[in-house]
Amino acid sequence: MKKYCALLFSALLVCLALAGCQKTAEENAVEETSKSISLINVKSEVNEQIEKLAAAYTKETGVEVKIIAVPAGVDASATMKGYYLSDQMPDIIACEASGFGNWEGLLVDMSDQEWTGRTSAAYTDATYGTIGFPYTTEAIGLAYNADILSKCGIDPASITGPDALKEAFETIDAKKGSLGITAVIGYCAEPENLGWSAGNHIFGAYIDSGLARDDTTYLDGLANNSKVDDGRFSDYAEMIGLFNEYSDPALLTDGTYDQQVSNFAAGKYAFITQGSWIGASLVGDYASDYEAAGSFKVGMVPYAFQEGMDTILTSAPQWWAVTKEGNSEEALAFLQWCSEDGGQKILVEGAGFVSPFTDCKYVASDPFAQTISEYISADKTSNWHWMQLPEGTGNSEDGLCYCFYHFAKGEVDADGFKKQVNSVIADYYSRQ
Repeated sequence: MKKYCALLFSALLVCLALAGCQKTAEENAVEETSKSISLINVKSEVNEQIEKLAAAYTKETGVEVKIIAVPAGVDASATMKGYYLSDQMPDIIACEASGFGNWEGLLVDMSDQEWTGRTSAAYTDATYGTIGFPYTTEAIGLAYNADILSKCGIDPASITGPDALKEAFETIDAKKGSLGITAVIGYCAEPENLGWSAGNHIFGAYIDSGLARDDTTYLDGLANNSKVDDGRFSDYAEMIGLFNEYSDPALLTDGTYDQQVSNFAAGKYAFITQGSWIGASLVGDYASDYEAAGSFKVGMVPYAFQEGMDTILTSAPQWWAVTKEGNSEEALAFLQWCSEDGGQKILVEGAGFVSPFTDCKYVASDPFAQTISEYISADKTSNWHWMQLPEGTGNSEDGLCYCFYHFAKGEVDADGFKKQVNSVIADYYSRQ
């Protein structure tokens, strides 16, 4: 009997031990889950660097960051919807401004995160709060070849309004032959393939140039009045008229993006109406032309169509957002780390991103990185509110891009340009 009781007691101990092991395994599984997050990366060209970012965080914290790469050419929005429908939503997703509407109520409000106080580029929704983490910044401004301006005795800092801009154009044009350049500015209003440039980015200067980042005065005016502000737009149209007059005739209405950027890289234009993204092309696709032209220093001046406008337009082209259904606590910790020294070093020096954080001490090797960082540090940036226009307003077969085209062709004058813009604005807002 004693032997039986001893065996029974031993068996009970084994069962308790096994139960304890089972509990530990379950706890370990939960703990493992809590120490792993996933991030969807839509910028395939820097996937290797994003993998290094993840590896560095894992090494420092023990939290695994799984990177889900979306190949170039693949619809990232459709890919994320597929993950959502299969109940496999990543912890961190990537969104353009127009994409946040797909996830209403499903994203974590990050308004209380420390990093929000060190950037003005977060994506904020009036209803859902701060739902987008900016991991890079791009800029829109009037880009210039510093060597050409220097040879003409023009200080970029002196271009603070329309009079100074016109004087700079006239000075450069008078020396065009001795400088060996084709035109003062590479501006293209071709609407079918480059409509996104004039219809979105350059029109964005009318909406935001010179304003605080949260100032939506002229965007609201379009929505509420279905037309532009007469005084502001008249000054803006004068600047566009200046571009028409001094641009390369071979580029103005029939050119291509490659022609525009390659000629700037080759030192054929003093100015170009493109954003900071062309920096990668200067040292990439057109590196031989750029080197032959002396690898000149570049910079940006504001689209200063009114006196005192001192901002360039900056924004994150996409944002990282944390999903509520995922491991949000660990995801938030990862994004906080990305905003700090270790993460910024990899994102800036490794991936070549321009940091949106005012305290970042790193500068990318991109030719435009220094000037953009200086504008950000000086808090001299305006927003990209053109992204909130009704879909298609800027770049479509009946969009704003054709207004710029007709103006450049000389088919309408400045007043006719304004009338056409107002017609497009009224039409698109009436469809809402």
